[in-house]
Amino acid sequence: MYKIGFIGYRKHAKRLLNIVEENQDFFASHIFHPTKNIDDKRITNNLEDLYECDGIVIASPNNTHFKYLKEIIQNSDCIIYCEKPPVTTSEGIKYLEELTPENKERIFFGFNLRYSKFDDILKKFSNSDELGKIIQINIVGSQGLAFKESYISDWRSDGSQNLHNVIENNSIHWIDLLIFNFGKVLKTNYYPRLVSGNGTSYDTNSINLLFENGMVASIFNSYATPLLENIVIIGTNGFMLIKDQKVEIFSPRDTFDENGFFSKPRIKQEIQFDFQSNGSDSLKKAMFYFLQNLKNSKKFDIDYFDRCVYTNKLILEIERDEN
Repeated sequence: MYKIGFIGYRKHAKRLLNIVEENQDFFASHIFHPTKNIDDKRITNNLEDLYECDGIVIASPNNTHFKYLKEIIQNSDCIIYCEKPPVTTSEGIKYLEELTPENKERIFFGFNLRYSKFDDILKKFSNSDELGKIIQINIVGSQGLAFKESYISDWRSDGSQNLHNVIENNSIHWIDLLIFNFGKVLKTNYYPRLVSGNGTSYDTNSINLLFENGMVASIFNSYATPLLENIVIIGTNGFMLIKDQKVEIFSPRDTFDENGFFSKPRIKQEIQFDFQSNGSDSLKKAMFYFLQNLKNSKKFDIDYFDRCVYTNKLILEIERDEN
């Protein structure tokens, strides 16, 4: 069995740990926390205990990723799963860019939407007969997390550690997926807000992105509004609505009423789609990919690494421009 060490043990780290424990070829041998002692025989406050693991998962607060990446790269030969964002400083970006190819090939960043059903939909319908050329994507995802009592004491709400809370924990996934499918970004607009008044970190943001191919995306994410999840994809020959557990594709553009005026195209196709399972299933697929590479002694694609760093660098530039 392959030994996996974990940095982090609650919430998202626990989800990743559960996925590992579902696979009989792997087991979580160590769980590291710098200070806490929880009721688990695997817990350790000594990071060196993880160095002999076959793989290490970094799922700690965002601002600690860089520190742990450096220590593991310098002291262990294992492969590394690091949650997004990879780093939170320009110094961290420079360090990642200057890594040797051998070290880049052993790092996997957790941009799991690349393994999602939504990614499959984008690939299938980009430049398709149904939609034509995609020119606009609007993404809305929100919930009331910022009004829960547990949120206020969580590191995510602490602006001194994580000012740009929502973009680094939520929007970054969508931004990365769009970069993965549509290429580099030419221009951005970013409007972060603290709506709930709870904590000192932004709990809401709106982002606009202009891509090199001319496509524009608008992303709204919030922890301070009711649950709302929908996506609109607009193409030159049709459009797609994703909401209420389904995808509806409307096409063609040239649809007319009895007077010869343009009318709304009819639904040409319906596909089942669930936002919650889209996230959980893609997380499992991303972790499974990481584990299979470990099992097969296979390194990760450097192009994957470079695209992840590009996404990370763009996020930091967006945050810096706002500041």
